[in-house]
Amino acid sequence: MKHLILLRYKQLLQDRIDVFQDMISGLTVDAQNDAKGSAGDKHETALSMMHLEQEKLNHKLREILEQKSILDKIDASAEHRLVALGSLVQANGLLLFISTALPKLTVEDKTVFALSPQSPLGSLLMGNGVGHTFELNGKTYVIESVL
Repeated sequence: MKHLILLRYKQLLQDRIDVFQDMISGLTVDAQNDAKGSAGDKHETALSMMHLEQEKLNHKLREILEQKSILDKIDASAEHRLVALGSLVQANGLLLFISTALPKLTVEDKTVFALSPQSPLGSLLMGNGVGHTFELNGKTYVIESVL
């Protein structure tokens, strides 16, 4: 199941990368076409706005590429006794994939939450094994399994 989860998250990020690259490419083409046919202050303002939008998209794309590089480091076949990057943890009935902060997925009728090892919950899980108990926001959690 961990292998399937990793594949689904990689595909999700690849889809996002493709969308952002298409948007950036579209803005580049628009800017080139606008440069050929316009002159004056309105032209400069339009190019400036396109450039700002392109910078925002490039920033988002870099964030997604960083997330993908984290996923690329995970070996889905690795079994963990203690929670580490790439672990699939069950705690209080929740399935938690220790990787990077990503949207929840449903895999084989089970909801999976991807979280960063640096997140509040992730940091409490890291390095601990089955049976470890901890508290977060007034709720007690117990690690039931680590894969």
